[in-house]
Formats: sequence, C-alpha cells, structure tokens
Amino acid sequence: MQAEQAARVLMPVEAEAYVEALETLTIKDIGTDRWLKQHEYIEKLNMQAIISASTNEDEFVKEFLVSYDKIPVLIHELLAVEVWTQKIFSLLVRMDFQPSSTIPVYTVLYHEATIINLLETIMYHKDTCESAEDTMLDLLDYCYRKIVDLISRSPEEAEDVETPPNIREFVEHPTTFEDLKKQQRALDFDVAVKAVTIQRYITDHLDSLPLSTTHRLLNTHNIPILLVQLIENCPWTREGNGKLRKYVDGRWQEVPLEDRMRLTKIEGQVWIALYNVLMGPSCQQKYEYNDYNKNQVLKVRGYLHEVLLDQFPHLAELQRYLEHLSMMEAPPARKDLVLEQVPEVRERILQENKGKWEALAKHQVRTVFNPSTEQLKELSKRWAGTYNLDLLESMLVDPPKCAVCGQPASKRCSRCQNEWYCRRECQVNHWSKHKKACDLMAAPKSAQS
Repeated sequence: MQAEQAARVLMPVEAEAYVEALETLTIKDIGTDRWLKQHEYIEKLNMQAIISASTNEDEFVKEFLVSYDKIPVLIHELLAVEVWTQKIFSLLVRMDFQPSSTIPVYTVLYHEATIINLLETIMYHKDTCESAEDTMLDLLDYCYRKIVDLISRSPEEAEDVETPPNIREFVEHPTTFEDLKKQQRALDFDVAVKAVTIQRYITDHLDSLPLSTTHRLLNTHNIPILLVQLIENCPWTREGNGKLRKYVDGRWQEVPLEDRMRLTKIEGQVWIALYNVLMGPSCQQKYEYNDYNKNQVLKVRGYLHEVLLDQFPHLAELQRYLEHLSMMEAPPARKDLVLEQVPEVRERILQENKGKWEALAKHQVRTVFNPSTEQLKELSKRWAGTYNLDLLESMLVDPPKCAVCGQPASKRCSRCQNEWYCRRECQVNHWSKHKKACDLMAAPKSAQS
C-alpha cells in the first residue's frame, strides 16, 4: 500500500477535487493567478494519468474527467492557448519586450504541451472520445492543423528542431525572449507528434462518434492523404553523417544499425490510423476515390514490405485491398443526407477577441509577463509545488546525467535538489552558472522549512 501511494502524484480524492474545479477561461485570463492555478491542476492530473496508464492501475483521472464532463473544458483550454500563441505570442516576439524572466511566458507555451499530453494519455478509451461530444470536431481540426504544419516544415526547419525543455530544465537554464521562438517551435513539433496519436484514437472510435466526425475526417480534411504524406515525409526521422536519429518518447535518439527498420511508436500510430480509415466499413462507404485520391493512396504499396508486415501482420489485409484497388474502379461513395455540424469553439474565441489582440498583449505585458523579483520568488513556490521532480525523474528511462560532462550521475545539488553531477569537481565547476537558478528554486523550500 505504501509503495502504491509513493508512486502517486495525487490521491483519488485530490484528483476529483482538481477535476471538479476545472473551468473554461478566456484569453485575457491567461497568465493570471486564476489561470496558473488551473495550469497546476492540469499538470498534476497529467502526471498522475501517465503514471496510472504506465503501471496499469486504476485510471481514476480519466474516469473523473469523463464523469464530470470536463473533456470539452480541456479541449477549450487547448484551443485557447493555441490561439494565444498565434495571436498574442507572435505580437510579443515583434515587440521590444525585455521581461525580467521568460519563465512565465514559457509556462503558457508549455501549457499546450501539458494538455495535449493528458489528452493523448486518456483518449485511447472510447468513453473519453464520446465525452468530447460537439468539441470533437474542434479537436479533429486542431490535430489537422498541427499535422499540416508538421508536414509543411522545410528540411532546414525540421533539422533545427531540438528536444523541447521541460519546466525544470527551463528554470535551470532560462533563455532570452528571442530564443523563445525557437523553443516554441520545438514544443509545437512535440505537440504535433502527439496530435498524430490522438487522431489515430479518433479513427479507432469513429463508429461511436457522430456521423459528421467521419464526414469531416474523410471529405473535409482528407485524412487518408494526410497520412500518406506522413509516411512519405517521415518528419520524425533525421539522417546525416551515416547516422539515423528518430524522435522517440519526446526526444531525438540515435538508432542502432540493427534497429533501423524497426517501427517506432509514432510510426505505428500512422499505419494504424491509415488502416482504420481505409479498411473501416463505414469509411469505405463514405470515402470518395477520385483519380487523385486513388493515386495517392496507392503510393503506400511501396512501403508495405516484408519487414513492416512482420511487425504489423494485419497490414497484409491492407496490402491485398490496395492491390485489388489498383486493378479496379473503386465503388462510388455513398451520399447520405448528413446535417453537418461545424466546429465552434475556436471560431468563438477568435470572434470574442477580434480587434483586441494588441491591447491584450500590452495588458498581459504589464500585468503578468514581467514579474518583479518578489513576484518571481512567489511564482517559484508554485513551480516547486507543481512539478514533482523526484517522481518525474523516476519515470525517465535514462538515469540522471551530469550537468557538466554528461556522464551518469549519482550526486545531486543538496540545496535545490534539481541538478545532478557525477563527482564533486563537476559540481564546483558548474556552481557559477547554477547559482542563480539554485537560489530561485531553493528559496521556496527554505521558506516552507
């Protein structure tokens, strides 16, 4: 029992209280104390949901989110921070804005990654998708936008993307405001990868979702062709200097020669989604195979090689279907009378704030994104309480590494408990760089003592 409790960020009664308190906030609320409190709730719920799913325990976070009808709230928050990034953050980048700390702004950017991570964890379940109700169309559109952005990145942009820092890493090594744009692109890449997984989960449960979801997925966004482009472009793979790197579990990792043909989790998600939209009976009846669609879909035959089929045997059925399709005319799509719903959440956010973006940016610069030293210390208390760093570290596959030389580390800064070292010499040499962040993170712990 003690071991089970030690592996938890939240007890069920705490998670229920956090879920019940979630509310729909406005763009103007972003960065305020009220918004930060909700961010803390979602961050802790996300961490607990990951732990429950990875240890096959009771997924009580998911159950509470469904029973309290909070999935639409999460989707609204996801879209709100997406709009904020597009409209407000882009203005802050162009403004001559030099905040005392970039951490509050990065927290907002990181909020989108937190929500999408939580949704990725819980939307594997059918009842979660059903609980989204009308906001499912908004989530589908959101995933489409993210995947299109992923595919449309130039090779130079894709090569420039590094692993996005988590909040702990950002607090340890804060950057200038000019560098935030690059880090935002890194976060956006990670978010887009998770959007691919969520889209796959949507295709798993199309039979339980409104007919307008299937229609929008197949005919409005033409998701089958989008998936084909992902297979062809493979944005989560990099080759150079005789090395292959793939984006796995939120970080770029070098792939050993013997594993180069092994599918990663995200590559598997793309193939499963493609199988669902091409082989699902309802999709086959509703997808229109004009000449362009047919020619594009048939391109994937070249990727259905023996090594892939050994890893995903059920794709042999897709292979046979495509061979059959190549020799015959596809039957015409069935034209059912559908009263099509349209996504409303994002459009409502845009209309409510139309013409106010510059005023909102200036207001948030004055009130929330340029904290004083005292305000920054107060915020650091919240971060120390929100991010359970010890628990996060225990969830990492790799052991801690020395902040100086990168070797496996067993010693930790005793003052802030955040940085790791392999030996005392490395800790002493790093102190001049680490001192400022150490003071910031150690202050709330001293106050609590």
